[in-house]
Amino acid sequence: MKNLKDKKILMIICGGIAAYKSLETIRIFKKNGCEIKTILTNSAKEFVTPLSVASLSQGKVYNDLFSVENEAEMDHIALSRWADVILIEPATANTISKLAKGSSEDLASTVILASNKPIFLVPAMNVRMWEHPSTKENLEILKKYSYKIIGPEIGEMSCGEYGEGKMTEPLIIAKKINEYFSHLNSNKKLKALVTAGPTNEYIDPVRFITNKSSGKQGYEIAKSLSNNGFETTLISGPTNLKIDENINLIKVETAEEMFKETQKNLPVDVAIFSAAVADFKISKKSNKKIKKQDKLIIKLEKNVDILNYISNHNSMRPKLVIGFAAETNDLKKNALKKLKNKNCDWIIANDVSKKEIGFNSDLNEVTIYYKDDKKEKLLKKNKSLISEEIVNRVSNHLN
Repeated sequence: MKNLKDKKILMIICGGIAAYKSLETIRIFKKNGCEIKTILTNSAKEFVTPLSVASLSQGKVYNDLFSVENEAEMDHIALSRWADVILIEPATANTISKLAKGSSEDLASTVILASNKPIFLVPAMNVRMWEHPSTKENLEILKKYSYKIIGPEIGEMSCGEYGEGKMTEPLIIAKKINEYFSHLNSNKKLKALVTAGPTNEYIDPVRFITNKSSGKQGYEIAKSLSNNGFETTLISGPTNLKIDENINLIKVETAEEMFKETQKNLPVDVAIFSAAVADFKISKKSNKKIKKQDKLIIKLEKNVDILNYISNHNSMRPKLVIGFAAETNDLKKNALKKLKNKNCDWIIANDVSKKEIGFNSDLNEVTIYYKDDKKEKLLKKNKSLISEEIVNRVSNHLN
């Protein structure tokens, strides 16, 4: 597991019977060259001792949020910044519930809330607790926050019952973390460009025509690409959305501006065109506000087709070009037509006539149409989760 060498892992050990397995996880990480720091919750100390954890991790064990000894260090900030990843093992039903609610009542939960690093959860609990609707609901919330879930497994538990809820074995956990870093290292060599939001085409200084778009899906895709190691540029039409500082955000307003910025930021390895670019612009924009009239005739002319241009650009074409198709009818027919006519590699189509997954919704349901005649449906879920699934497929394709 060569990708674990020199990685900084913050392990948060919670109070469940599976806590004893965390000692083996620490041993595996140390064997593969990781630097480990640990936080023991108060209940975890009922199952494993700070001495055993410190001996294996060869480092200090943290527990107290208000430690006089470490007051100057502000542990909850320092620890969250130090780590490459945070691993919560075992993640009990209680811990999952607290995290979903944004609780910060102890050092562990405060560190997690203060962190902007990838967080891995390793659930372990009784089968009935795992199957309880509140647990499932809390996990969905955490997935929306980009938590990565490892397990649980199906098997016999310490309570004597059999079912899903058993903690994933330490070796598998270590392999999953190794895979994450492997993916990250591969993607760090890759550049991505995303377009998002609408464009505005002005009639006069105060009026414009536009396409309806919140930009949410494009922004989530850009975040996911960045979180997975891509050097990411986001070219955005007018939105009120915020984006992470490590993403190169370029704000534009018109289709022409979006086209010019796209050209400037080539070459890239993958370009994802999720923006709702206006198909037409005003032939002759008025420099002054047009006064109210009984009738106004506006002459339109076709805007540049950014997706079509980039897909057919011989020298600067990205390795992977992905377009979006927001449709209200004949989804498959229109998506396949766009896939062929634009010469892109994938088309991601969604039915915006459905209010629950339409404009401004936090949910989406899409079908990916591939150039090789295959298709894949991503069922309704939060746009952040849809983005993760799309980016996973992008990574696998490019690597």
